[in-house]
Amino acid sequence: MIGRLRGVVAEVGEEEALIDVGGVGYVVRCGARTLSRLPEVGGETVVHVETIWGEQTGQVLYGFGSRDERRAFVTLKTIQGVGPKAALAVLDVLAPAELASAVARDDKAAVARASGVGPKLAQRIVLELKGKPITEGPVAAFQASNYAPEQAVKPSVSGEAVAALMGLGVAEPNARRVVEAALARLGDDAAVPALIKAALQELGR
Repeated sequence: MIGRLRGVVAEVGEEEALIDVGGVGYVVRCGARTLSRLPEVGGETVVHVETIWGEQTGQVLYGFGSRDERRAFVTLKTIQGVGPKAALAVLDVLAPAELASAVARDDKAAVARASGVGPKLAQRIVLELKGKPITEGPVAAFQASNYAPEQAVKPSVSGEAVAALMGLGVAEPNARRVVEAALARLGDDAAVPALIKAALQELGR
């Protein structure tokens, strides 16, 4: 089983990347968050991998930028109704620490922002993740237990930007990809209007 790849980014698509490791190209399926943070083609990267075998699909590699993301993906997949696609969608809108915080405060709405995750499935995810290890470190648990209630209603800046782009007719996968790229360029403190403008610039590249 492949657990990690260190190699050169050969190609980046909308849902997967091709990582060249010693002349062998590995197709790795990734969420928008991971894809947006990969270096440009030709750059070296390390991708944490979860290998899944299916009778129809064969061996599929799912890639993540950190061990915590991979661990959260594996934990999400233990929940009935959550397949790899839904798990990736959740991690696109919530980093592992944010997911832990959402679970701790019973924030089903935050989880339901994920593409393809309805209110019922979001509720199941929150309920079944209670007490489960979402990350490998104690930081997320500490943040979740000390999360200020008034912060729970704060909307996601990236979520608002993605929604705005979708309102302009941009397909959701593309919207998420360019917003994540813009957010990585501007920083987490970026305002929504600036993020939307930067995302549109990314879209035009």
